Amino acid sequence: MHKSHGMGYEEYSRSHVNRLEVEKRREEQHQKSKQIVSNLPMIG
Repeated sequence: MHKSHGMGYEEYSRSHVNRLEVEKRREEQHQKSKQIVSNLPMIG
């Protein structure tokens, strides 16, 4: 978690604001990944 989000689990779990920021970044990364995959050519 620290490498991905710049904070440890303890800090993440203590702060509601930190949790919201991390979850927002995770959602953005997920949407970006979905967009990349949808642009790949279909095989088969």
